[in-house]
Amino acid sequence: MDLSVIAILLFVYLGMILGNIPGLALNRSGIALVGAILLILLKGTPLPQAIAMIDLPTIVILFGLMILSAQFYYSGFYGFITDRLSKMKLSPKHLLLTLMVVAGFFSAILVNDIVCLAMTPLIIKTCHLKRLNPIPFLLGLACASNIGSAMTLIGNPQNILIGQVMHLSFRQYLWDSLLPTIFGWVAAWQVINKMYKGKWEHPKGKEKDAIEYPTYNKWQSNKGIGVLIVVLLFFLFSSYPREYVVLAASGLLLFSRRMSSKSMLDFVDWQLLVLFFGLFIVTQNLVETGLLQQGLSYFETFGISLSSPWILFPFTAVISNIISNVPAVMLLLPFTPNEALYGSILALSSTLAGNLFILGSIANIIVVSQSADLGVKISWKQHFRIGAPTTAITLAIAAIWLYFKYSFFS
Repeated sequence: MDLSVIAILLFVYLGMILGNIPGLALNRSGIALVGAILLILLKGTPLPQAIAMIDLPTIVILFGLMILSAQFYYSGFYGFITDRLSKMKLSPKHLLLTLMVVAGFFSAILVNDIVCLAMTPLIIKTCHLKRLNPIPFLLGLACASNIGSAMTLIGNPQNILIGQVMHLSFRQYLWDSLLPTIFGWVAAWQVINKMYKGKWEHPKGKEKDAIEYPTYNKWQSNKGIGVLIVVLLFFLFSSYPREYVVLAASGLLLFSRRMSSKSMLDFVDWQLLVLFFGLFIVTQNLVETGLLQQGLSYFETFGISLSSPWILFPFTAVISNIISNVPAVMLLLPFTPNEALYGSILALSSTLAGNLFILGSIANIIVVSQSADLGVKISWKQHFRIGAPTTAITLAIAAIWLYFKYSFFS
């Protein structure tokens, strides 16, 4: 076994754990890309073969959903919804619940990272106007978006990947995830409500002014809603390949007289797509070394096997918090039985585990970093006080539901 290949793999996965490499100006996307380039050059992998390692349908779906999210962003839809919520006469705890449900719902049908990117400054602005402490509402946004994204196979990048590779039914997965996510929202809301009871008032100091958002355009918003409804209907009631449905939808939205294609494409998270490109190549090279197979075979001698659903569930949660959920899912997919139960376990466990630490999901990082830019500091301790019980409760709910469903209804 080539030690240089092992060194590159260690370089990449250490970067996934740390988020960067000390002394180098590389983020996770850059680390994954550099690792992939080094492996291609070192092994002399023909470019067509390297490209074949990338699951293009997954990339296409992710890209298309980002275009759809851009439509909602530039039409002012996110700002319109948040503004309407801010004008409702609700108590702080009920405003929190409403915001969490809205954020969770949109995270289920659009990529959750984009929802967090759009709603974070709007929530800060709303809290400032209402003289409320923005921190519980921002933590609610992060938790609700992670939980909501677990509801469907298009809610987050890892679910898109699982759905494509395992050819999961959109409707069947929704039946597996619907109750855990609904009860998960309620559980997360209760945790935040308990932790911040009596602490809803605005803290001392003043945040920076939130950035301005596009003016609400009813026609463009309705256009986005219409396209999204058609996409969801295809997903629910058609066997037509999801990547083609999303590709057609994104092409239709780009074909516009008012919405600039440059702006729409600028909104795409190219960093995330590059991360996927790099990790696909790195993961395939890791599988080819045989190290993972050897490790799993060793654990099987002690009766620990990923073919057991109740081993896979906690194992996925743990490794997702070590190297992040997208790399974890890529590593586990080749060794996971291609059955609906195992796909649901991978999707629910990896996503819900993302609430534990700030670095557990990109959505958390977006909320915390963007809030800091706008003058609201969220420490890892503040996040962990909410994230730890939320993660434990939601994972327990999901495990109990899957056990009950597949024991008595399958």
